Amino acid sequence: MPPAAETESSPSRPRLRAAAGAGLLTGLLFCLAGALAGSYPFGSRTRNIVDLGQQYLPFHAYWRKLLLGQTEGDLFLNWSSGFGSNFLGDFGTYLSSPFDLLVLLFPADRPELALYVVTAAKIAAAAAGMAALLLTLRRGPWPVATVLGTAYALSGWTFNYGATVPMWLDGLVAFPLLCLVGEWARRGRRPVLGPLVVAVAWFANFYTAYMATVGAAVVLAVRLLTADDTGPGSRPRPSGALARRPRLAALLRAARSVLIGIGLAAPLVVVIFLATRVADPTPPTAFAPAAWTDVLARLLPATASVASPALFIGTPALALALTLPFNGAVAVRVRTGWTAAIVLVTLSLQWEPTHLLWHAGASPNGIPYRQTFVLCGLLLIGAWLSTAQGLPRPGALLGGGALLAGAAWAARGSLDIDRWTYPAAAGAAVLAVLAATAALFAGRRTGRALPVLAVLLLLAGQAGETLVTGKRIEEQQLAKVSWAPRVGPWHTDMSRAVAEKDAWPRHRTDPGEVPGGNDVLLVGGEGADYYSSLTADTYSRTLAGLGFGYYAKGRHPVSLDNPVTDAIFSIGTRMRSTPEAPLAVDRLPRAAISVTDTPVPPLVTVHPEAPPKGKGADSAFARQERLLGHTVYDVPDTRRDGTTLTARCPAGSQVWFWGPEFQGAAALDGHPPVDFAGKLPSVLAPMRPLGTVPGTGEVRVDLTPKAKAGPRLELPAHPVGCLVQERLTTAVRGLTATGATDVRTTGHTLTADLPAGSTGTAVLAVPRVSGWRCAAGDAPLTPARSRLGLVAVPLDGRATSVTCSFRPPGLKLGGAVGAAALAALLATAWLHRRRVREPAGRQEFTTRAHEARPAEKSAV
Repeated sequence: MPPAAETESSPSRPRLRAAAGAGLLTGLLFCLAGALAGSYPFGSRTRNIVDLGQQYLPFHAYWRKLLLGQTEGDLFLNWSSGFGSNFLGDFGTYLSSPFDLLVLLFPADRPELALYVVTAAKIAAAAAGMAALLLTLRRGPWPVATVLGTAYALSGWTFNYGATVPMWLDGLVAFPLLCLVGEWARRGRRPVLGPLVVAVAWFANFYTAYMATVGAAVVLAVRLLTADDTGPGSRPRPSGALARRPRLAALLRAARSVLIGIGLAAPLVVVIFLATRVADPTPPTAFAPAAWTDVLARLLPATASVASPALFIGTPALALALTLPFNGAVAVRVRTGWTAAIVLVTLSLQWEPTHLLWHAGASPNGIPYRQTFVLCGLLLIGAWLSTAQGLPRPGALLGGGALLAGAAWAARGSLDIDRWTYPAAAGAAVLAVLAATAALFAGRRTGRALPVLAVLLLLAGQAGETLVTGKRIEEQQLAKVSWAPRVGPWHTDMSRAVAEKDAWPRHRTDPGEVPGGNDVLLVGGEGADYYSSLTADTYSRTLAGLGFGYYAKGRHPVSLDNPVTDAIFSIGTRMRSTPEAPLAVDRLPRAAISVTDTPVPPLVTVHPEAPPKGKGADSAFARQERLLGHTVYDVPDTRRDGTTLTARCPAGSQVWFWGPEFQGAAALDGHPPVDFAGKLPSVLAPMRPLGTVPGTGEVRVDLTPKAKAGPRLELPAHPVGCLVQERLTTAVRGLTATGATDVRTTGHTLTADLPAGSTGTAVLAVPRVSGWRCAAGDAPLTPARSRLGLVAVPLDGRATSVTCSFRPPGLKLGGAVGAAALAALLATAWLHRRRVREPAGRQEFTTRAHEARPAEKSAV
């Protein structure tokens, strides 16, 4: 039997064993690393660092509610966050992985456990996929493929980045699967399954799927240049012009699979793409390559940094990968091709043009080496190719060991080196040497004892180093970056209080600030708080102009406890909570929760054509008044003497200070100081109340800037506004009288009944983000208008109702592309079936002809 046919028809049992073993081993080691670090669910310490606690955890908690029909919104629109946000885009960014359906298996008060299991399942699946890929690329001992598959899934990239950004783990899973798609295309097999795998990968997380696709293209290119079995039938490699034909055909088959697969995912991918174009822009980031000492350091265990590529795959596995250039048992073109690919991909991480290529043309904020998992995979493929046919000879082992020792020595000055780095690497290296020694002395006389011992020593070295790395990275992250406490009694009590008071859509209920972020997704209600990579620029700018604050450079607007904005956005119930003890990494205290009900206008109000112009047209106070349609503030001319502001306001009015860039404390004379934390471009401070104007009408505000905020005190032209409550009460009464008499909402539609004869403009307390279409009366839906950032519908006095519906931009275009891709997939399936049947038919005809000839001769 030819070697190629042998490979094609090889039993799947070793691959299944390797995949199952890698998945189980990876899950066990990942959990053990967390237990050693003392983190949840095996310890009391929180895992909710940075965006894991503020974005991903709340979104998964909300996803469970939506799947069970416990939300007011649907897959198109989220009524809870951001006063109404595009949920399909968020779904595609955070929740579209098939693994995310696992949240249904866990109770509502265990979202952290659900997300942990989702994370562990993805990492285990990545290990299984890589182990199966290795045995597809070349036969070899499945226990070694198991260990290397585990090394891929538990690389430094996983511990440092993927475990806390669980959506990226879908790219970790996708890379080996897309490499398998390339193998099928190279051999002319599975033309239907290939596009489906691509579609699932891009649907699950298109961002890292793009990187995995680029990496799989590199693997396919090397395979086409080095393998002998390209093309259907797996014939030996031809030469000259004939050699190019099967390669070109394989490339075309691979391109077909990728294009059809991406097309099938287009209904979601196009929606996400268009949502990113209207999202709040982050400041441009210039790529700065990491120092090569840091790059080399990241090959070693227990190193953590967001500024350098996390390349740790285990010292034994890395040593095997480094033997490939010296391994004479591997064909020259194979070791040359794979060594060149690994070197070139490594260099591409450090060069800005290729850095931009890896990141789809945009240098990311935060972690600049998000594609590193691909290089980890290539290193492990190299390790497998050098080991699959047997342990490399001593010369190759010495060469690989010398490279490893040189890299470790060169990295000694890096700041990324941890106190555990060299001890862990040395211990793993000793076990690797013992494993190599056992394998070299293995032979017929020793039976299976020494080979088994070699694998066990290899496993021990990899596992021990992996556990140390996972433990130390978790500990370093918790010590160096921001964190959110675990979900606890505070969230539970607030969720219960919100459920008791929620009156949507009569008015909104805002839970206020709860530890973490995206509060309403965790505890319910309908507030301003919203943190997403797709936060609309319109929404962020509208709220910032009204005096709201934000984090994350504008992508995390937060709630504003202000009676005027409560009236504008129909927040009739507001929760306020005060913790009973300080927050800690291992516990969340209870909080005293107070509830305030305030009369507010309905979600839909009617306004005259032109909004009023208040004093200080560019101030947040004037913008609030224009949206409200009434003058409720007294905005004085403020005199500034150093760090003291003085002004005059009506006695008894409430003083509000607006200093979006101010970092420090502001105190009204006779009142306690109030803290402000502005730090542009990352943080915008919200306006806050300072106290009540005394009977004299004199206002004196003393500012105490923080020293690190700098010598300049940046304040708006009108930083002080005095709210006159009587004016606000009159305004609310008038807006309620002329506003909607009834408001009804469904998943992504709002309908409001209006008083007869209403003229002017109906304004919805909903941001005018892309996707809204509205109509007055029975008119057809058309793109909604905007009134100072909110959805607006013109009225002519005849309509007694307005209807607005949200459709995510790009859904129709993506649906059309998806339909075309489905048609192409069906056509591919039909053509493939036809090609398979034709040879079978010819073979059957030939067989019958041969059977008929003896019968004819006997008749003669």
